Amino acid sequence: MNPVHHRRRVLLDISKILIFPPVALCLFLRVFDLSFGTLAIPCHILFIALWTAARNTYSNIIQQRQAEQLGARLIPQVVGRWPGNIDVLLKMMRSFKTSYVLDVYLQLFEEYQCTTLNTRIFWTDNIISMDQEHSKFVLSTGFRHFWRGTAQRERMESFLGEGIFNRDDEHRATARPFFARERISDFDIFERHTARTLSILSNFATSGIACEAQDLYARFSLDAASEFLFGKNLDTISASLPVAGKTTMGPKGSATTDEWGSFAQAFEMAQQIITTRGRIGHLWPLFELFWDKSEPHIKVIRSWLDPLVKQALNDKIRIQNAGLSNPVADKTFIQHLSDSTNASRDTTACVLTFITYFMATHPDVTKRLREEVLQQCDVHAQPTYEQLKNLKYNTPPLPTRPLNVRQTRSSPCTMPASDATYHDHRPLYMPASTTIMYLPLLMQRNPTLWGPDADLFDPERWLDPIRLAPVLENPAIFAPFSMGPRICLGQDYAYNEMSYFLVRLLQQFDEFTLAPECQPEGSLPPPEWQHKKGRQTVEKIWPAAALTLFVKGGLWVRFGKSVS
Repeated sequence: MNPVHHRRRVLLDISKILIFPPVALCLFLRVFDLSFGTLAIPCHILFIALWTAARNTYSNIIQQRQAEQLGARLIPQVVGRWPGNIDVLLKMMRSFKTSYVLDVYLQLFEEYQCTTLNTRIFWTDNIISMDQEHSKFVLSTGFRHFWRGTAQRERMESFLGEGIFNRDDEHRATARPFFARERISDFDIFERHTARTLSILSNFATSGIACEAQDLYARFSLDAASEFLFGKNLDTISASLPVAGKTTMGPKGSATTDEWGSFAQAFEMAQQIITTRGRIGHLWPLFELFWDKSEPHIKVIRSWLDPLVKQALNDKIRIQNAGLSNPVADKTFIQHLSDSTNASRDTTACVLTFITYFMATHPDVTKRLREEVLQQCDVHAQPTYEQLKNLKYNTPPLPTRPLNVRQTRSSPCTMPASDATYHDHRPLYMPASTTIMYLPLLMQRNPTLWGPDADLFDPERWLDPIRLAPVLENPAIFAPFSMGPRICLGQDYAYNEMSYFLVRLLQQFDEFTLAPECQPEGSLPPPEWQHKKGRQTVEKIWPAAALTLFVKGGLWVRFGKSVS
């Protein structure tokens, strides 16, 4: 079924549960001239319940038989108190608002003592996994069994359409030429946009005013990406910037009220809606039966993009009239811009934001980073491609995608035995046409894979041969740009851009200080985090997740300019 027809699909699903059983019962009673009399309504309700239970039991029996034929076991299931695990869903939705990023899922894994789990929300198989063997199977060794799937297309269709993040292999060939080596190693674009960004930071530093770094980095990366991909600088960095102590909290970071701010908030709100749909699962259209929650935000996005689209179409006509080819011709400009906004703006901004956060909380790391930069590059010189390659301590190793989703194709498959986190190492049966949400962030903080200090920020682990050995032996445990046939096409572009900006930043600044007094109300970590376990006990900001990681309320920092 076409993904835009999600309401029709969910109504068909509901009718199979609520309409078909009582209709079948009525026909049965009429054929045999029977009647329940005054008990008709409760009897029909009871029949629906019995029908649902029988249907689920039959499905479990079929899956058990298929699993035995494949020499596998069923994935452990969450067992709630209410039918359809509705109580589990409600508890999760409440917890998402106040808990540490992905902690809701971690608690489930710990409760059921496994790394791959079936939540069975609304009686529908929905797999979550923090298992490195299973994520490797989904992305690489068992790639042919999975695709992005109809469930993801339904959630994202109105927002991303036929973009590369909402399709499988249709558009990768179109995007690949943009990231040729000779293009991604040409740093002129990076330098222009870095210089403008650092000029703004210098003004903040001189005045002693805190800057919202996450917002500024997002503008830098989007402006650079738009010029790199389309030759068009969107110049978002010239729009109004957040003001310390006055700016309110937006859907992901801070909010501004100008035209760019309206677009950014609409774009981020659309991402949040997509994330919520994924958390609800198969029946999310029930909560949007009479309206599409993303529609008003899509209208704002399109109103901002319309002038850019018109210009792109005019440019295309001029290129065609000149007898030249256009690399953007096979896909609409809106889809390209949406892709670049997700891939470039969010990913690069995320990494630079969290690097700045860690430099502010670990001044010793900042000192060593800057020392290496000044050893390789003159304090005023632009870094070269070769110099960036020689940097060891400065290589950004931070993941940005806390989770991702795939769906099995029309046939079930067998996933390999689980990793060593828990004790059951039998293969797992993966049902057909079933979504699996794999969670790299939890996998990359798993003490079984990374040691007891897995939650600590320690760049030394990437330089110590002994501690690095597990990654070299099994690169799947750290794959920030995914892996397998769908590895990120723009990973080299992203690494070069982040490394280049970080070098230029450290050439000019040597001190970074968090400004918690500037954080919007409700964006600092809740006090109860201090009494739990893991990274949340030491966090100074509130990390959260949509399509990528972000800092709730933005990252407010005072930058100290170097006197050298």
